[in-house]
Amino acid sequence: MKKFLCLMLCVLLAFAGLAAASAEAPVQEIVYALANEPDGIDPGVTNNSFASPILNNVFEGLVDYSSADGSLIPGEAESWEISDDGLTYTFTLREGLKWSDGSDHTAADYVYAMKRILDPNTEAKYVDFLLGYIVGAEEYYADNSIDFDTVGVKAPDDRTFVMTLKAPAPYWIDILAMWTFSPVQQATVEANGERWTATADAYVSNGPFRMAEINMGESFVLEKNPYYYDADQVKLEKITFRFISDLGTSLMAYESNEIDGMDQIPTTDMARLKAEDAGVVVTPSYGTVWYDFNCAKAPFDNVLVRKAFCLAVDRTAIIEDVVQTEADPAYSFMSPGYVLDGEDLMDAASDNDLSEEADVEAAQAALAEAGYPDGEGFPEITLSYYSNETVGKVVEAMARQLQDNLNISIKISNADWAVYYDDILAGNFDIGAMGWSGDYLHPMTFLALFRTGDVNNQVMYSNAEYDALVDQAANMTDAAEAFEVMRQAEAIAAAEYPVLPLYYKANTKLMHNNVQGYFVTPSNDLLLKTAYVAE
Repeated sequence: MKKFLCLMLCVLLAFAGLAAASAEAPVQEIVYALANEPDGIDPGVTNNSFASPILNNVFEGLVDYSSADGSLIPGEAESWEISDDGLTYTFTLREGLKWSDGSDHTAADYVYAMKRILDPNTEAKYVDFLLGYIVGAEEYYADNSIDFDTVGVKAPDDRTFVMTLKAPAPYWIDILAMWTFSPVQQATVEANGERWTATADAYVSNGPFRMAEINMGESFVLEKNPYYYDADQVKLEKITFRFISDLGTSLMAYESNEIDGMDQIPTTDMARLKAEDAGVVVTPSYGTVWYDFNCAKAPFDNVLVRKAFCLAVDRTAIIEDVVQTEADPAYSFMSPGYVLDGEDLMDAASDNDLSEEADVEAAQAALAEAGYPDGEGFPEITLSYYSNETVGKVVEAMARQLQDNLNISIKISNADWAVYYDDILAGNFDIGAMGWSGDYLHPMTFLALFRTGDVNNQVMYSNAEYDALVDQAANMTDAAEAFEVMRQAEAIAAAEYPVLPLYYKANTKLMHNNVQGYFVTPSNDLLLKTAYVAE
């Protein structure tokens, strides 16, 4: 009996030990706060960076950046070959790919995604990437009655996808990492129309996570996609992206452990959070914070007016006193970060007469030369921004500086992102808060923004010499030669001040220290495929 009781006690202790271990195992779920709700979550349509955390975790393209060193790795394509002339890219897809609803997913889905982007009715914001590079894309976009077989995207079989370029573009493989080139399921798009992104059931994807809930204005809830080809490596079972526009509210939720991370940090709390080792994450960025000038609208159609505004801003005060971040003053739209043979493209760039602090005398001289001595006769202009606490503080500081230094009158307006961005695209603005994080790690991600007629040229800037240099660089196979041509193009546009540059970005986020294994790319994409909650 004693032996029996001893044995039973051991068994009970063993079960108790297992139960305790189970209780201690962290739940693989995180809640992450986003300050802005995206204008949409259709990968073929939006170019809104606020959609990035969702799109980059529920979709995956041919190639991917979720590696420890940030280098390009295979995504759904297990391998690829580039022809000797640099024109033909042949991708071999992984075997047995599935959609998040469990149905088969093949190379034909990539063809459909490209065809959909080239339909003007789709209103794809990044359509220029196909128009500028793919054989037959421009012709088909202009006339959808043309046989789509004339376009250089083909699926010879279920696992082979072929793209043919009009001219060599050595950075094309980097461009393909953008969410724009993710496949979309034809069945759900055609069955639901634009509403396919409105409900979780219709929102079929192919990435490491799939949509579980869509709560407009409140949250997106993702769950692990059991049909993802590498599902065994995905540890998180659930991700909730909550929309909390007030950063103070987000921080309270973070510090009380209601949320695990947030994509922006209140400027007034940055120093304290760093000192407390509270999970401040700072990563290199390939991006610039700037303000768009409406170069097609008076008075900003005058380069001297644009120069005066750029000279009148105190960048150091904004960086140190307002944003309170780790950043360098920007004197160009182009961010440092593209390095060739040890040299950054921006190493020899001009400061374009700009400086860390405001040069009031030079600013007033430029405004006088433009026809507005001491601000006389200058129209009241509006400085617009999207609803965001940090951006609002920057705008208020800039407005004070510009009014004081140029003796002019400035109004401030703000709106939710969707309304604000529609106005920017329609040209209904004077100066608007904007900026850019590179879609891929190559200068063309910036240079294309100011090319005449580009769909993303929101400032309506135009310079024929600049256009010619950008077009030349786009197709050069010699990286060193292209480097110099791109440097020339940057110098031309930056000297004409199409935007008001403030500072070069650094990616800053908050994430509790027990959340590990995630990646933040230079484009500020948060990739959670390999993330997990540690004990």
